[in-house]
Amino acid sequence: MSQRPPIRVLLADDHTLVRRGVRLILDGEPDLTVVAEAGDGAEAVAAARATEVDLAVLDVAMPRMTGLQAARELSRRLPGLRILILTMYDNEQYFFEALKAGACGYVLKSVADRDLVEACRAAVRDEPFIYPGAERALVRSYLDRVQGGGGLPERPITEREEEILKLVAEGHTSKEIGELLFISAKTVERHRANLLQKLGVRDRLELTRYAIRAGLIEP
Repeated sequence: MSQRPPIRVLLADDHTLVRRGVRLILDGEPDLTVVAEAGDGAEAVAAARATEVDLAVLDVAMPRMTGLQAARELSRRLPGLRILILTMYDNEQYFFEALKAGACGYVLKSVADRDLVEACRAAVRDEPFIYPGAERALVRSYLDRVQGGGGLPERPITEREEEILKLVAEGHTSKEIGELLFISAKTVERHRANLLQKLGVRDRLELTRYAIRAGLIEP
């Protein structure tokens, strides 16, 4: 009986030491192999399109494009690709956003050595994975919202506005953002004006503070 080829993994995290540690965990398993690495979400999308991969493991907070933004893009472009979110944030909002973005698992970095291998295998079997201990709190929170007539919280801004907000907060000019997103600088300015109005803020500094609170950039 022939042995199945190992699961090919794309690993994206902007911290080299984290990538190195996670790679050691994954490459130590006979059925897993890291075939590509990326330092931000945009690099991850490019790498996934250029390399044959079965699974993308994405950090949440990365420059240029977050892991959640990259997950949305990869889900659209490569619907057969399995996606895991690897994060330091024990946060139900990120978890729900990860599922909406197309991820099938959510793993905390603090217990990656314990959970990540199992999560990778579950993802490739098309089974959801959430770190142990979180299920009860998440279900309770969801039920509380539903019973209160709520449901899942709505996104205050569109995906495109979120992309532009992140890049503005990282200090990119309208021209640079336009080149990164293949739109005109004038279109960027229009989105930026919409962001100021929607979020009720006045300037770039307040946009940056919002981006930090929303987990789009690290403080």
